[in-house]
Amino acid sequence: MRVLVTGAAGMLGRALTEILRRDYDVTGVDLDDFDLSTTGSISEIVGKSPETVCHLAAFTDVDRCESDPLRAYHLNVVATRNVAVACREANCPMLYVSTDYVFNGESKEPYDVDARPGPVNMYGRTKLIGEWFVERNVPDRYIVRSSWLFGEGGKNFVETILALSERMNDLEVVDDQTGSPTYTRDLASAIKKLIERRAFGRYHITNSGSCTWYEFAVAIMRRAGAPGRTINTTVSSKLARPARRPAYSVLDNRAYVRATGESLRGWEEALAEYFERRTGGGTNG
Repeated sequence: MRVLVTGAAGMLGRALTEILRRDYDVTGVDLDDFDLSTTGSISEIVGKSPETVCHLAAFTDVDRCESDPLRAYHLNVVATRNVAVACREANCPMLYVSTDYVFNGESKEPYDVDARPGPVNMYGRTKLIGEWFVERNVPDRYIVRSSWLFGEGGKNFVETILALSERMNDLEVVDDQTGSPTYTRDLASAIKKLIERRAFGRYHITNSGSCTWYEFAVAIMRRAGAPGRTINTTVSSKLARPARRPAYSVLDNRAYVRATGESLRGWEEALAEYFERRTGGGTNG
């Protein structure tokens, strides 16, 4: 099977490309190859004769999406529309990675795949509009929402906390946002399972369990061998960031479990493997 992966240089793109290449003919593309937000990208994609397209490319900086909504619209909406049209013309399935930020965060229980969206920031809005374009253009599609990604080869919360802990004695981390940290390698393996089963549909896929950003930071310091580092709680309103975040964005993974018979391991176990790999103790498996 020929698979085209957009955003292949990103954190999830690297993990997915590596895992898919074990069994499939994979072409990874990124901004250096062509601009997905131009109409010329449609013929570029079709010309590669893909049998499946995994669209991972996105503008994921939540605060910059708020301050530069036009760029967010071009990279998250127009680009996704072009990829969807290309998949329709190539008559091939499309997998689109979306986000927990399509929800408003007011729920008290994990969001089902059919829960009503209500994004509270530009990033979430543009990703949701991207979902609509995929649904309207591609009959055979997978829409995968995930959350709080961390992994090799990209900027993520784990590395941010570790870097800050090297420079600061006291850290402040919000404890009024709750979600599910998700390891890119686990998400990539789950995506591969969906593709192999041709299990088209909408899915929520995260590592099991949930926590606040504060609890995540404490777990990171514990894994780093610095449990005594002072981490103080704060609230989102004190940070005055440009974009609002949903207070609760835990996703219900039951649709994925029904489709595959499997669930992803707990986020703390996944975090332990991430630390093993980043310190050279992991494997290539």
